[in-house]
Amino acid sequence: MKKTLALILLLAACRDETVQAIDPVQLTADALDHYCQMNVIEHTGPKAQIHLEGLPGAPLFFAQVRDAVAYLRMPEQSHRILVIWVNDMGAEGATWQAPGDDNWVDARSALYVIGSSQMGGMGSPELVPFTDRAQAEAFAAAYGGRVVDLAEVPDSAVIAPEEPAAIAEDAEYHERLKALADHGKAGG
Repeated sequence: MKKTLALILLLAACRDETVQAIDPVQLTADALDHYCQMNVIEHTGPKAQIHLEGLPGAPLFFAQVRDAVAYLRMPEQSHRILVIWVNDMGAEGATWQAPGDDNWVDARSALYVIGSSQMGGMGSPELVPFTDRAQAEAFAAAYGGRVVDLAEVPDSAVIAPEEPAAIAEDAEYHERLKALADHGKAGG
């Protein structure tokens, strides 16, 4: 019994206990959006990256912060989320056209402007992250919206459908819809 216990303790001591690095990864031209697989840096507005347990050095990138928060709130996660990094839009040099590639802040400590007139890189309403409350409030004063922390961001700000008026005015959308309906009538 003592030999078995000693062997178990020896094997446990030899087990490779590595800690997964969760530092933000610098944004490069190789970063692809998790959802659409488009190049992240080709889109305007703040970005996000999510580090998942068991996937070291390969974060999921998002062209919009809103999409990363939606991912966080979806119940179908395959891996535990270790950290979410977002661009600090109050960082020196950060602009809507070039939000920065290394000005990351932990999403849990950021403040967000929600409901502003600024659209994210994929053309949807955006959550605009800041580390400094005064900068967030100045952005909200300039572009509308209100300042909240991550827990106060309502699901409707990240999972809401696109603006119905935009779809109603999209002639190409209606042409595709009519073609599908006509195809269904011809085939049935």
